[in-house]
Amino acid sequence: MSTTEVKALPKLATVWLDGCSGCHMSLLDMDHRLLTLLEKVDLVYSPLVDQKHFPDDVDITLVEGAVSSESDLEKILMVRRHTKILVSLGDCAVTANVPSLRNPLGVNAILERVSNGGLPKQPDTVPLLCAHARPVHTVVKVDLYVPGCPPSADTIHTVLTELLAEKTPDLHGITRFGL
Repeated sequence: MSTTEVKALPKLATVWLDGCSGCHMSLLDMDHRLLTLLEKVDLVYSPLVDQKHFPDDVDITLVEGAVSSESDLEKILMVRRHTKILVSLGDCAVTANVPSLRNPLGVNAILERVSNGGLPKQPDTVPLLCAHARPVHTVVKVDLYVPGCPPSADTIHTVLTELLAEKTPDLHGITRFGL
């Protein structure tokens, strides 16, 4: 590499499927460490930025939430095709957690309940729901699982720091389900 060439920063993306955004709130809770991290990565896609299209060749993608709708399914399939390391972030992505509470009821019962007894007259205003809310790994290959509801800012920082150093994060003792 010549002295005029600049090495590109690793590309980081975050995706929000069916979840509460708690994992993204924990990401923001990294406070000043987030600013330091952003000096080492190019945040190319996230609910936190105004990028409309998921780019090609993303190095690391953090996925929050379960796969609960057809749009979630399409998004995670596309994200997986364009991501080197896919991280299931939080209990909803890892186990489908709270979104899966609807599974025993069925889609029609959910739609009838939220529309006060009748199916919505404009189905395009409601995302087309999958029969079941599912964890991300049941749809695509996941490279790393980070449980927690939500994972702490410290855990997310450790995960990203280790991945950027091309190490496999050791999550033993720093996270567990429900924390």
